[in-house]
Amino acid sequence: MNLLCSDKTGTLTEGELQLHSIRDVKGDQSEKILFYASLNAYYQKGFKNPIDRAILAHNKLDVGEYKSLDEAPYDFIRRRLSVLVSKNGNSLMITKGALSNILEICTLAEVEPGKIVEISEVKEKIEQQYKEFSEKEFRTLGVAYRDMDKQTKIEKDQEKGMTFLGFLLFFDPLKPDIAKTIENMEQLGISLKIITGDNRLVAASIGKEVGFKASRILTGSEIYQMTSEALIGKVNDIDIFAEVEPNQKERIILALKKRGNVVGYLGDGINDASALHAADVGISVDSAADVAKEAAQIVLMEKSLDALVEGVKGGRKTFANTLKYVFMATSANFGNMFSMAGASLFLPFLPLLPTQILLTNLLTDFPEMTIATDTVDKELIEEPHRWDINFIRKFMMVFGFTSSVFDYLTFGTLLLLLPGMIEQFRTGWFIESVVSASMIVLVIRSRKPFFKSRPGKYLLVATILIVVLTLCFPLTPFAAPFGFKPLPLQVILILGALIVLYIITAEAIKRIFYKKVKF
Repeated sequence: MNLLCSDKTGTLTEGELQLHSIRDVKGDQSEKILFYASLNAYYQKGFKNPIDRAILAHNKLDVGEYKSLDEAPYDFIRRRLSVLVSKNGNSLMITKGALSNILEICTLAEVEPGKIVEISEVKEKIEQQYKEFSEKEFRTLGVAYRDMDKQTKIEKDQEKGMTFLGFLLFFDPLKPDIAKTIENMEQLGISLKIITGDNRLVAASIGKEVGFKASRILTGSEIYQMTSEALIGKVNDIDIFAEVEPNQKERIILALKKRGNVVGYLGDGINDASALHAADVGISVDSAADVAKEAAQIVLMEKSLDALVEGVKGGRKTFANTLKYVFMATSANFGNMFSMAGASLFLPFLPLLPTQILLTNLLTDFPEMTIATDTVDKELIEEPHRWDINFIRKFMMVFGFTSSVFDYLTFGTLLLLLPGMIEQFRTGWFIESVVSASMIVLVIRSRKPFFKSRPGKYLLVATILIVVLTLCFPLTPFAAPFGFKPLPLQVILILGALIVLYIITAEAIKRIFYKKVKF
């Protein structure tokens, strides 16, 4: 992936929401606001979220003297929640939610205990305070109430004519070294985009702290007014999506994908499920909601971008080593097929017996199996790569034909040096095939010259052992059952020279190939 979209809570921040303070319209602390907020948090019957837990952890007052009557549950359109409680037969509706959504249902404001004024008199002051709180990275909610006489039921459309009571200020500190982690991601070619329900002021402040030089922000209300085509045209230029609704997260992910990005999405809530499903790489965490984990392709055991960075590095190493094996297997098999087919046209005997072919395959598999543990060049980890079947096809053709050319040189050399000696011919081609296939892995495994890229320990040891075993095999008692015979020393030396020439030629072709063909 080249883009990671993430919420800020628990990923960029510690994920432990804390109630920092409670302020009235004058900016003073208020126990009444805390008490009313606690009633709302305690009696709401929906999902117990971090906001409610933070409020109840802060409250020391007894809410048990009130009785719960009804509730207008939270939704992502209203962005508020109301409960109806009663005491001594009098009903009270208490609403908390996003400040702008609270203000739109308020006609009055309580500026101090017992003093209520028209909301228009203090609205500008409320909005200014909200701006100041947000710039300090506080997530700010509003609390309002309304006397409901002896009413026992409420509907959402009754959220009107309410009295604004004050602010709840929440704080979720950034994780230490998060800016460094994001920098590490960028060095891996992965850009971060923040998608959050928080207001744009809080989001901008967070963006500044995590290292965004000039955060370009798009809000949910702006997205709502945009066509899909307009969003696709703009989405790559945005750093932070703020005040977004759950369905808009999916729109953002789809727009980013249509711009040619491979998009990862990190989320843990019920409202993240559609975005996780839409992303190329859906990532969740072990503590996430079940529906989020079901929708994700990857579940991290800890909610940390550091873990994701290590996962990206591990994934790219695996991908690079997988490609090495694919390059090796496809080019070698194509070359061998071409060589065998061509040899059968002019040789009056089989170049290799079936048991000899099986032994050749067995021995050449040992170095190739250790490719999984091979070291990977730094440049293959620093940026994302995609599966490119056209590149693989070109690689197979070029290096397969190169392999075949040297196979034919080997045929000609063996026929010249060993005329009529069928068993020695087969022995010579067996040695050349196994040794060259084992050695060529060291060339193909890296774009650099083979002597500048250190192979993994197991690959190097396996290659050396197979080369030694292959050279010694015709001298052992096991050679006769396979139809092999020892070769003269001069033939072995000439075959060695051919293999060295093959390695040098493959190295030169590799250099030209990577200059001409981009991956």
